[in-house]
Amino acid sequence: MSKQVRITDVSPRDGLQNEPIVIPAERKVRLIELLSRTGVDEIEVTSFVSPKWVPQLADAEEVAEAVESAYSANTVFSALVPNARGLERVLHINETAGFPLISKVSVFTAASETFSQRNTNATIAETIDRFRPVVESARASNLDLRGYISCAIACPFEGPIKPEKVAQVAFILYDMGIHEIDLGDTIGVAYPADIAALLSAVFMNFDEEDAEYAKFTLHLHDTFGRAADCVRTALEMGVRSFDGSAAGLGGCPYASKPGAPAPGNIATELLVRTIHAAGYETNVDLDALAAASAYAAKIVADSRATGTHA
Repeated sequence: MSKQVRITDVSPRDGLQNEPIVIPAERKVRLIELLSRTGVDEIEVTSFVSPKWVPQLADAEEVAEAVESAYSANTVFSALVPNARGLERVLHINETAGFPLISKVSVFTAASETFSQRNTNATIAETIDRFRPVVESARASNLDLRGYISCAIACPFEGPIKPEKVAQVAFILYDMGIHEIDLGDTIGVAYPADIAALLSAVFMNFDEEDAEYAKFTLHLHDTFGRAADCVRTALEMGVRSFDGSAAGLGGCPYASKPGAPAPGNIATELLVRTIHAAGYETNVDLDALAAASAYAAKIVADSRATGTHA
């Protein structure tokens, strides 16, 4: 198998969306500009959700329009879209730019019914039905698609999730036209053996022809410091696409405790170093990534310290 590994940095969206103080758009844009210089294959720039639900991302249009100056044909700009209205906003951005500035959109569901209800006020089946029009319209507009599956290892409410349940949801997404499946260890509890069991179940649910066309991405949170070990296991099993977040920003709010926010996504720098140490390759420039990560950490630290941007 190829030794080349694909890296997506999700810090501008997943890393910042749960911050208590709104980060100014110009600082998000600067972070995206710095990330675009690192060689990461994809940057998740924002989410076109209702500002009522995620006020931190109310500036989605402003950010998306401003990052056109940082666009490179070598880096995909993607965005999360929860519904048809979100996709309409993405299509308007692309029409204004005159080209597919945001060339991939992501939809999300879960492998836990309780988490799905708490997070989207809908069952798993209902979330999938909600974004079927998004998938159809995105495909008609020649946009790539990613499908997130939260709680692929465990749920903060239900506990461990059976790998077979995740495999079932993954194939439903694939069958409806989503050919990149992003498996999320939402609360960061996985051991390498859990990742092995998950991937085995998911791969087994795809026949050889389907598996050839499906892309599997692993989205790890480093809550207990085991994410790097999980990366190594996934590499050994054939995964060649991972999400990371500059400076390890993010973290599921459901994994937090009073006074102790949960550690976030695996830091992109740790992710890349782990991949390189295991004998695999990425397109990432670690010096440029260090600069982007330092800036990511600074804007969050400034926000938390002052309640404003410094």
